[in-house]
Amino acid sequence: MLIRSRRSSDPLSSEITPQSVYLRRRQFMAGGAALALSAAMPAVALQTRDNPQSGAPEWLQKPLREAVTTAFGDGEKPAPYSTITQYNNFYEFGYGKDDPYRYSGSMQTDPWSVTVEGECEKPGTLTLEDILRGQTLEERIYRLRCVEAWSMVIPWIGFPLADLLKRFRPLSSAKFVEFITLHDPEQMRGQRSAFSTIDWPYHEGLRMDEAMHPLTILAVGLYGEVLPNQNGAPLRLVVPWKYGFKSIKSVVGIRFRDSMPATSWNDIAPHEYGFYANVNPDVDHPRWSQATERRLPAGLFGSNRIDTQLFNGYAAEVASLYRGMDLRKHY
Repeated sequence: MLIRSRRSSDPLSSEITPQSVYLRRRQFMAGGAALALSAAMPAVALQTRDNPQSGAPEWLQKPLREAVTTAFGDGEKPAPYSTITQYNNFYEFGYGKDDPYRYSGSMQTDPWSVTVEGECEKPGTLTLEDILRGQTLEERIYRLRCVEAWSMVIPWIGFPLADLLKRFRPLSSAKFVEFITLHDPEQMRGQRSAFSTIDWPYHEGLRMDEAMHPLTILAVGLYGEVLPNQNGAPLRLVVPWKYGFKSIKSVVGIRFRDSMPATSWNDIAPHEYGFYANVNPDVDHPRWSQATERRLPAGLFGSNRIDTQLFNGYAAEVASLYRGMDLRKHY
């Protein structure tokens, strides 16, 4: 008899979607069984998208429909589309959780380009079409854990970041990768606010081995649709074992660095937001505990609070990256 012990990255029983519902959702992602899914998961798949994006690239719809389903997050229950798209931190559009949903709809994301430079053999600028040409898009269901101690499960569509970075042939001197968000105060009202504490544009960074890790992706969609503006359209980073602020949105710049880059939240409050920002229930934020999290959506009469897992439940895959490091010092 084979007895399988539960890994830390395995979903909790409360997160499991019944197999019949799960299969129907996957069929919906491929373009079928919409009626069956609406009966099984009305809150998830068929909610009204009432903030249309005037600038979304129409050509992206076809590759999104052809995205390959994967075993990432197999059996986990994604948050409803409305929760994922209406509860966000994207300070370029305001500090309220619904500000990105309310104010980002008209942002133009087509055409879009990303400039890659620094410690690499082939720097250059690629359009989003160039970036996706030849890429096989995948659906990956990942947990997202915010540093504010809330979380949700999201069905991203994207591709491994490593696939893009390898095209620029990083040099052996490239030890880190820096990412830069769009700076456009005319479209992003938060960037022109006199009360903003962020020195725009927003910057983030990863160590090279983190950037090249198979779990790290660039997302261009969710729930089988073009990535909404408020979720970081048209191209955002997703690093599922780190706090959400590391997964930078609306990326326009990538720079290979030989030294650790400055990052926005680490610059603002280094005692609160470390460079690594790995999810760790044993290292509290100075102003609140990180031992538990509020899994969204939460009902009116229940907080839906669960225990936080080390590396957000992905320890089996990523703990080796930090072997020998003091995770309290390098938080």
